[in-house]
This record gives sequence, C-alpha cells and structure tokens, in this order.
Amino acid sequence: MEKSCCRNDTKISNFRYKKMKISNLTKANFYLKLFSITKIPLIWFCKPKIVRIDDEVIEVKIKLNRRTKNHLNSMYFGALSVGADITGGFLAMYCIKKSNKNISLVFKDFKADFLKRPLGNVHFHCNQGYEISNLVNKTIKSRDRQNLLLNVDATVPSVSNEIVAKFQLTLSLKNI
Repeated sequence: MEKSCCRNDTKISNFRYKKMKISNLTKANFYLKLFSITKIPLIWFCKPKIVRIDDEVIEVKIKLNRRTKNHLNSMYFGALSVGADITGGFLAMYCIKKSNKNISLVFKDFKADFLKRPLGNVHFHCNQGYEISNLVNKTIKSRDRQNLLLNVDATVPSVSNEIVAKFQLTLSLKNI
C-alpha cells in the first residue's frame, strides 16, 4: 500500500480556494508603499500609513520616531510636510483612479502654519474628496489645467485633539 504525503487526501481534494477580498485600506497602503519606494523614496523613509480612506475623507499617520523627530524630540517640519503632501495627493490619486482617465497631478504651492510642537504620532486629515472628484470631472470635460486649494490639518490624538499644524496646498490637475 502506497503511503500518502498528506493525512487527509479527501479533505485537500475537496478544499476549494476562496477568492480573498482585500480591503480598500490594505490596497491603498500597498499602493502607497509601492509608489513611495519606486517614485519618491523620501516618502518611504517617513513610513506614512493610511488609517482611513473613502470618497470624502483620508487620514494618514506618521509615527514619531528617530527618522521623523528633530533635536527637540518633536516631529521635524520636513516629515510634517511629507504627511501633508501625501494626505492631499493620495486623496486626489484615489479620485483620479476612480475616473479611469489619465490625469497628471502636481501641487502648485504649499503653505504651512505650525501651531504647536507635535510630541507624538501625527495624524493628517483632509475631507475634500467630493471637491476633488468634482475637480477631476471638470478637468476631464475642459481639458485645461484646473486648480483647487486643499486644506490638511495635523493632530496628535495621543496628546490632544487640538490642531498642531495647518497646511494649504494648491492641487493642479490636467488631462493628458
């Protein structure tokens, strides 16, 4: 009698592979890592993580660690700028991807107000997804460059819900 390599051959043969569903959040974090490694390594160095994303809102977290802190043990303003850029840019990329059109994205300007020292993990929030979707539709129809002022707020939830920094970025889209 032949020995089998598996104990329960019938269980294995009856097993059917189920199609795994990966959440939008997991896909978004994978795409963010891939984008940052291949296109902008400085983003990868800060290791941002998307905490929440949907059609209207995005929340990105950057941990306070030796890579992101300054000599005062608060988050370095360069790391804060990376977080604001990713928050606004990734929400725009999310909306562009849903349109299935080839649209270029660039930020025309960047303004930052640093209100308090961020002494913990920083969460960046942008809730202008519907405005960005409208801008994408407007860009597709007009074929001209379109601009939108994005507001990104940064908080440190482990300390308080007060805003530690406010950012304004002008998003510029063009149908190519």
